Amino acid sequence: MGAEIEGKLLRVDMTRLVTHIEAFPEKWKYLGGRALSARILLEECDPECAPLETDNILVLAPGLMAGTSAPTSGRLSVGGKSPLTGGIKEANVGGDPGQDLMKLGYRAVIIKGKPADPELRFALDVTGDSATILPADEHKGKWNYPLIEDLTKTYTKKASFISIGPAGEMQLAGASVACTDHSQERHPARHAGRGGLGAVMGSKGLKYVSIEAGGSPARKPADKAFFQLSKKYTRDFVAGPGQEPFPKWGTSVICEEANSIYTFPYKNRTEGRSPDVETLDGMRIVESFETRGGGMHNCLTGCIVKCSNIVHDADGEYKTSGLEFETLTMLGSNCAIANWEDVADLDRLCDDIGIDTIETGAAVAVYMDAGGMEFGDAEGTKRLLREVAEGTEIGRAIGNGAATVGRLKNHHRVASVKGQAIPAWDPRPLKAAGVTYCTSAMGADHTAGLVVDPGQAPEEFARASQESQILNAAVDASGFCQFLMPNIEEIAEFYACFYGEEVTRERVADMGWQCLEDEWEFNRRAGFGPEDDKMAACMAEDAIGGEVKFVWDVPDEVVASAYVRFPSREELYTARPS
Repeated sequence: MGAEIEGKLLRVDMTRLVTHIEAFPEKWKYLGGRALSARILLEECDPECAPLETDNILVLAPGLMAGTSAPTSGRLSVGGKSPLTGGIKEANVGGDPGQDLMKLGYRAVIIKGKPADPELRFALDVTGDSATILPADEHKGKWNYPLIEDLTKTYTKKASFISIGPAGEMQLAGASVACTDHSQERHPARHAGRGGLGAVMGSKGLKYVSIEAGGSPARKPADKAFFQLSKKYTRDFVAGPGQEPFPKWGTSVICEEANSIYTFPYKNRTEGRSPDVETLDGMRIVESFETRGGGMHNCLTGCIVKCSNIVHDADGEYKTSGLEFETLTMLGSNCAIANWEDVADLDRLCDDIGIDTIETGAAVAVYMDAGGMEFGDAEGTKRLLREVAEGTEIGRAIGNGAATVGRLKNHHRVASVKGQAIPAWDPRPLKAAGVTYCTSAMGADHTAGLVVDPGQAPEEFARASQESQILNAAVDASGFCQFLMPNIEEIAEFYACFYGEEVTRERVADMGWQCLEDEWEFNRRAGFGPEDDKMAACMAEDAIGGEVKFVWDVPDEVVASAYVRFPSREELYTARPS
């Protein structure tokens, strides 16, 4: 017999300052993470609402396997209507809050409304049997690190936190949502970065959420075979993929590889390779561990990947963690900043202020390209980021993202899709990834369906993008980390063992496709159409590469074909996230 429907739904009304806990609906039994967030937004949020006004909804949805003994399965989806794109958004994040919410039985937290007084700040305290909204004005304006340092003095040692920095409070469109990691200090170093959902949280007057899971046990599966499956997957991963430079040393060590295929953008993407790749490459971080300390750790309970680096300064003091490839690229190479240590400083500033490193790096590069400051000015960039927290005119522009800076400076070279900056992975050599940027409801987001294959045939662009989008939607719904590299077949096996019911790989793929359709439908109702599926003009105008030059030249009809489901191939079920 299969498992009964389990879990609770927590509803939070920030207008009336009340909470309500109800049974989780049977109809959403197999929905988690991104898929659950998309369904909630489609059913309960007006797609035409203003993103920072009362009618928008903020969703916190752990993945379906979060809170179980499955390895690296506790990721959290943060969802809402994006103030950056004007469409639906899900940002996926590690740290302990996703695990803790699910261990307490909360399948989702749905936050609606906003306080009558926009100057007030509030906290949401969540335990196993209650959720309470409390005044938090004493924390108004605090950066994330000082905030969490203060909170750890008043909450238990096992509490985890979701918070925003000053950028979220100012409701800047590049603001992120921070989650505390699994370190003893509970650093706010894991961020739901893309799409400005920190601004949505700020518009609700919500400064932080605390989750007190205490010694709550892991969720119990219906079939004991679940434990054997988890052990086997862990053993195979640790002995196999876990030994490779990536993910063993995290994403920071793939800079050289990206540079070799012209997807390590330099000087606002005017070139695809950086002359500073050696001093930016993450192996320099790995080398620092021997003399400075730091090292690799698991950002959430039960993680076996341990790809999050802990970076120390020259004095051996903690500086930042989770310094990843995207940050080294967008705040390093793309701004012609040459040294990883400067990027580590910038990463810490972004995490502390609460802004997305990808969007911020793109915004700074546009500002540099438009003559606002010199390329490569690391100290000037640090001052500029501090201006985000201060709320100066240029600081607010940087915090609102690359497109805003482009409009302010009247600059033509702004690489974005649907208002969101293109990440490190460049669509000119990686055209299937570019199809994802154009067709994803999220805009230019590599986590929506990255395809790293620069030699692909044109007839494969749309299919490869679609299959990657289905896979990534399924992974984000499951709670597994993409770096664990589960395929759809394996996700189906975990689901079947946990619920004690038949769950086929075809069903999981269908759920991934349904997630995409829910997101596309939300955007359609919000007013999006084919005219919004356009690559930034500069990607077609600015060529990069060596003897072979790359520009964006994929026809509109090829892009549009990604919306029509291709017949499923074996590769769909056995492919692993890029």
